[in-house]
Amino acid sequence: MYIQVKIGVRFHGCSPRRPKPQRHRLLRLVQFSARCARRHRFYDQALEPCGIRSTQFTILVGVAKTQPTSISALADVLVIDNTTLTRSLRLLKKQGLVSVSDRGAKASTISGSYPKGERTLAKSLPAWRAAQERFVQSLGADYWTNFRGELERLAHVAIALETATPR
Repeated sequence: MYIQVKIGVRFHGCSPRRPKPQRHRLLRLVQFSARCARRHRFYDQALEPCGIRSTQFTILVGVAKTQPTSISALADVLVIDNTTLTRSLRLLKKQGLVSVSDRGAKASTISGSYPKGERTLAKSLPAWRAAQERFVQSLGADYWTNFRGELERLAHVAIALETATPR
């Protein structure tokens, strides 16, 4: 699972020593998100025998679930910016894993996975599932379920703030 958290919210009136209860929960989430790089290494190591990284795995899953789709639509589903997705797709296309039209970046269509991409995804799913199970067991299933709910809530708040911000 690929997680991107945009941090740009200032905590006005919130002392770093004694945060308000609702902000304390958010601060814990932010601190945890800072550790996500370690989590990516964990998944990268699990997927290494399959020849892909965790970010590529996430994109292949997104393509498999939404094909055919535009880069913009897939970026929205994966909650990553178009530029990052375009760069990653270029590499996946070069590896022969996905098919992407050569039109402009936003207008490009991802028509799906090539057979090699489908085989790579099928080969990597058991490795990802085993790593995910190990990760959830180490955290505790209840904690993971609650944490995912908090991340979803945080993502919705961030999206609402982005769309409500005047340009």
